[in-house]
Amino acid sequence: MTKNKKLSLAEVISMAVGTMIGASIFSIFGLGAKIAGTDLPEAFVLSGIYALVVAYSYARLGGKIISNAGPIAFILKGMGDSIVTGALSILMWLTYVISIALFAKGFAGYLLPFIRVETTPLAYAIVEISVISFFTALNFFGSKAVGKAEFYIVLIKISILLVFIFGGFMTVNWTTTQPLLDAMHTNGMLNASVIFFLSYMGFGLITNASENIKNPQKNIPRAIYISILFVMMIYVLISLVTIGNLPLADIIKAQENALAIAAKPFLGRFGFILITIGALFSISSALNASLFGGANIAYSLAKDGELPEVFERKVWFKSTEGLYITAGLSLSFALFFDLGAIASITSTVFTVIYIFVLISHFKLRKEYGGNTILLIINLIILIAVFIALMKYQWNTHKNAFYASIVTFAAAAVVEYVFRKFAKRDMTGTKISTYPE
Repeated sequence: MTKNKKLSLAEVISMAVGTMIGASIFSIFGLGAKIAGTDLPEAFVLSGIYALVVAYSYARLGGKIISNAGPIAFILKGMGDSIVTGALSILMWLTYVISIALFAKGFAGYLLPFIRVETTPLAYAIVEISVISFFTALNFFGSKAVGKAEFYIVLIKISILLVFIFGGFMTVNWTTTQPLLDAMHTNGMLNASVIFFLSYMGFGLITNASENIKNPQKNIPRAIYISILFVMMIYVLISLVTIGNLPLADIIKAQENALAIAAKPFLGRFGFILITIGALFSISSALNASLFGGANIAYSLAKDGELPEVFERKVWFKSTEGLYITAGLSLSFALFFDLGAIASITSTVFTVIYIFVLISHFKLRKEYGGNTILLIINLIILIAVFIALMKYQWNTHKNAFYASIVTFAAAAVVEYVFRKFAKRDMTGTKISTYPE
């Protein structure tokens, strides 16, 4: 990207907002309602607060450590080149792998009721295989054209959600939106908040594009905070409209396509079709962006320890096998885990990376700025979120609990093998720094 084509603040915010208000809100909204009940808006606020906790370090470091390696650059700067840093770069790639599985499952959840096909495990598997195969093939047949259309897809899906919000507010039953704060409902709200943490994770893409942003020292922190706060507002409004227009039992019953069902009371069949089309557009966009945008950067970093000098977002440059490995692993997660398990695994892996970003920030605070007490508090909050996620997995999805442990162990083993036999290190990663 040439200097005169660098991203403006508005463009960076649009990129982050388009990623966050994407597939996860459509894919896991019904799951969140099942866990949190009528405390869904409060769960979104809590998960937004967790995101702001991480954002403090991303904003501080992202404005001063400029590298498209994003959080891995922060960790590399704070903790040095080690097996831990390398394993975390592999985990970053795996976050894209698992996210793609989440998107494929979410796509099936909206498509099957729309085309009036019974939502059986076999039907889900056929759609998941088809959608991942389609976007894998698209890499060779017109993926650049799809990339150019992403901006318009973002506009379409946000416009559809605004129609949903404004239309729904006319008929909200406010008595059904009142929070229930007894022990059982509070526990459900807390569990939902840690799952919904992944709904805000798109802000990290800002630091993965930092070399291509105008005035990154100022615009990266601004973009991170503005995008999170805007998305938090949208999520809360969507949840209020949904639980204010549709009985909770109906939302839970329609877990796979809850927003489309929620639009029926005030927009009728048109609302169901509108939201379903918005969901399919949104999930397709997110799956495409993850497979061809983020995962190829992350795979190169995980495999080679550095990014190439010239990088085209839609091309799997040096490691062509990475496309097939990413797609194959994503399909495996989609086929063998349910929506709740995939969502919790995604949040867990992201949270581990965030914890190490905060540890790195703590070590770099004198050089790059940061309040010691606030960093300690933030780190405690993130560790508590990680423990809550693992506890939730143990209580509800033991296979997800074991999958998370295996994922962490596999990243460490693969990194050890890379270092021992491929002799790779990460010292060649491009990083520009602007200390205090």
